[in-house]
Amino acid sequence: MLDRKKSGDVLSSYKGKFTIATICSHSSLQIFNGARREGIKTIGICKRENRKLYESFPLARPDEFLIVDDYKDIPVPELVARSAIVVPHGSFVEYVGEKYDDLEVPIYGNRASISWERSRDKMFEWMRKAGIRTPKIMKPEEISGPALVKFPGAKGGRGYTIVSSYEEFKRRVGERKCMIQEFLIGVRAYPHFFFSPISQIGYQTSHGRLELLGVDKRVESSADEIARAVSAGLTPRLSFTVIGNEPMVLRESLLTDYMDIGRRISDISFLLFGGMIGPFCIETIITEDLEIYAFELSARIVAGTNMYPLGSPYSAYYYKEPMSTGRRIARELKNAAKKKRLKEIVY
Repeated sequence: MLDRKKSGDVLSSYKGKFTIATICSHSSLQIFNGARREGIKTIGICKRENRKLYESFPLARPDEFLIVDDYKDIPVPELVARSAIVVPHGSFVEYVGEKYDDLEVPIYGNRASISWERSRDKMFEWMRKAGIRTPKIMKPEEISGPALVKFPGAKGGRGYTIVSSYEEFKRRVGERKCMIQEFLIGVRAYPHFFFSPISQIGYQTSHGRLELLGVDKRVESSADEIARAVSAGLTPRLSFTVIGNEPMVLRESLLTDYMDIGRRISDISFLLFGGMIGPFCIETIITEDLEIYAFELSARIVAGTNMYPLGSPYSAYYYKEPMSTGRRIARELKNAAKKKRLKEIVY
């Protein structure tokens, strides 16, 4: 992991205004649009074949493109020369891999939180230490009913599968590295939180304030359309690749539980690795008894926030103007710069 002082030294070398940079994918249109609304210049790290698409959105195109052949090769010197602060998202984390930890460019948030997201074992340790219900994690030989098999990385559900026995696991998964979770029945809900150590609004935590900027439900390939196929007499393989997202509003009586879950995840992050800064999402299932189980945690902006470029039913209760998560990131960086507190939220 890059030494925090070294990241701070690079940040201190920036003269004048900073720029916001990210890979052109995932939630980048929202990030670029949000920065534009806050008056901050942007840089899109982009493959040549994708530039035409991103140039076509006049209010969400980056101000400058840095063309690369492979997203694993982040052009660090060019970014530093342009006083860039990188905003990570799911594609950034997946494409760059473990190189992310040592990139010698300032990154918004605590980069250590991504290493805890990257490891599902550490992720579940984090959630359990926060005192949150989680599905049972099993060894292959313990499978005695439907179990969800997940593979490493932020792959949007691609490749996940359900097995019902040890024999089926051996046949379909083999020796591949994976995590086996108890399969729970319920409604999936993905709240979009934002933690700030400098804001004066939001839900009080031990180290700052927490905002709920939206909730989504993911549309997952055959898993969400399987009833149609079964009614037609087909027996399709159940798959969970995320195709898109749908907006969701929680019943208000659940908000107390969700804000407390967000607070506990935030508070324990400071004990484990120095704190998670900015946007994060706790992926949950709500059972018919209104019990909430967390089965995954994303320690950065998630694609479900893309439904709310002009704000959500929840952000409207914090801000008079349209406030996407992308714009909230830009505003946080701008406010921290004014208060000379950038090093608290950039690493």
